[in-house]
Amino acid sequence: MRTANRLATLLLAAALVAGGALAVVEALLAAVGHPPLLVDRAEVSAALRTTRWDDPAVRAAAVALIVAGVAVLVAELRRWSPSRVDAGEGWHLQRRSVERRLSAAAGSVPGVRRARVRIRRRGTQWRPRVVATGDPAARDEVEFAVHQELHRLAVPGPARIDVRLRGSA
Repeated sequence: MRTANRLATLLLAAALVAGGALAVVEALLAAVGHPPLLVDRAEVSAALRTTRWDDPAVRAAAVALIVAGVAVLVAELRRWSPSRVDAGEGWHLQRRSVERRLSAAAGSVPGVRRARVRIRRRGTQWRPRVVATGDPAARDEVEFAVHQELHRLAVPGPARIDVRLRGSA
């Protein structure tokens, strides 16, 4: 989602720069007495004098802008999974690759099937969450297997790993 946020920010910035540049050019032309390039000041002034807040077009535009602003705010405030996992000393691993390796390690424990690992972020720290189907008594073995795989990857593993084992149905 980092790419979508950057793209939205880029489009918003480009629109603001273009609008600002147009306003500056029009203001300079008005200051020197030149006729307007794009915006007829008399028409805009007349339209602004006759437009009321209770007009349907004004309300629709206001609602659309509020919805767009709230959507951008929610997208920025939502907690996203990290795309990279810090492996220490400037090294990073792709989150999905680490999740696949940890899922395979958890699934290799006898009595465990369908293991799935998701990496969650808490501030600057990350923590794997293992959800698997199998014998609930194998929880410690699953946690040990995940720690071993993190050691093989040379990743300074988190202090705690969430393991949820559901019994076979």
